[in-house]
Amino acid sequence: MLWNWRSEKVRYDVVIIGGAIVGSSIAYYLREEGFSGSIALVERDPQFAHAATTLSCASIRQQFSIPENIRLSQFTLKLFRRLTEEFGADADIGFREGGYLILAGDNGLPILKANHQTQMAEGADVVLEDAEALVRRFPWLSAEGITAGAYGRTGEGWFDAHAMLMLFRKALREKKIDFITADVTGIERQGDCVTGVNLDNGERLDAGIVVNAAGPNAGKVSAMAGLVLPVEPRKRSVFIFEAREKYDDMPLLVDPSGIYVRPEGSVYITGGGEPEEGDGPADASDFEPDWPLFEEVIWPVLATRIPAFEAIKPTRAWAGHYDYNTLDQNAVIGPHPQVGNFLFANGFSGHGLQQAPAVGKALAELIVHGGYRTVDCSAFGYERVAEGRAFRELNVI
Repeated sequence: MLWNWRSEKVRYDVVIIGGAIVGSSIAYYLREEGFSGSIALVERDPQFAHAATTLSCASIRQQFSIPENIRLSQFTLKLFRRLTEEFGADADIGFREGGYLILAGDNGLPILKANHQTQMAEGADVVLEDAEALVRRFPWLSAEGITAGAYGRTGEGWFDAHAMLMLFRKALREKKIDFITADVTGIERQGDCVTGVNLDNGERLDAGIVVNAAGPNAGKVSAMAGLVLPVEPRKRSVFIFEAREKYDDMPLLVDPSGIYVRPEGSVYITGGGEPEEGDGPADASDFEPDWPLFEEVIWPVLATRIPAFEAIKPTRAWAGHYDYNTLDQNAVIGPHPQVGNFLFANGFSGHGLQQAPAVGKALAELIVHGGYRTVDCSAFGYERVAEGRAFRELNVI
């Protein structure tokens, strides 16, 4: 979907690098907050064939370890509740509120309990149950090696990522946003100010503000401005399989191993289990699913956790990339402390889709009003990156 109302001018008040859900959310909320200046949304993959947005498992949860992440997702949940008011009567992203079930053994129980206390304090509808209670609730579940689990009864589930992105992109067509299809090849900087963005089509965009919303490519984009951002692509494979048994009550289940599974219509989706040690930056052009991971790691866990899944039929798979923050697996949001007109919206490490609307709102408030109003994102600021001070999210899936 391409649309362009550009005249011959090549100066923009705001240039957003990355036009998927994070960049589109920022552009959308800039207009919603009353920003009247010119906005360019630069995207190299206008069909979003390789975007982290459209290759994700498209889920939303409140089961995080820190309050700020819970608040970001709660903003998006509220948006889901009023989609038709925001985007029109036909707005639908197929949101299925199936919940999350995050399991823990003895070793993981203290963290699970601490996370649950944080979630309860933020008003999340999450119950903590022991293994016996979980098996009563979900008779198909094996509690082998399980001590307890946290189950989100409401406010968690999954949806259609492409449909969500298209809602924002369609809405932007009426908001005088310039969609530019190009790859960024350089960012010009004069002292403590970025001044322009160079594109592979030979064009140069003068910029008042540059926002990095480049997903897994964000580290490279920051480096173009001479700034260090510890964000790199990490490949994640997603597998689809069929099973004879259909469990309509199945939430998105997360095993202590990190392997997850959830229903998707008449089939199931699964993934996770990539080793953290040695799981370095991925080849950004590698979109081949890791079938040995499924056969050697994921399937045995599925068969143990849900005995009926010992006999399943894998059908297809895909792979995408997380924008992985190697410092603390948490987002970097807001301006660079020295280069104040370069803003970050990066490093979500797998939960960017669910938090993008809130981040778009937050950065729009920062640009238009000079501060955060709805969700305070100060804790996600770049200062911690400069200091090497981790603000760690413990519940990364």
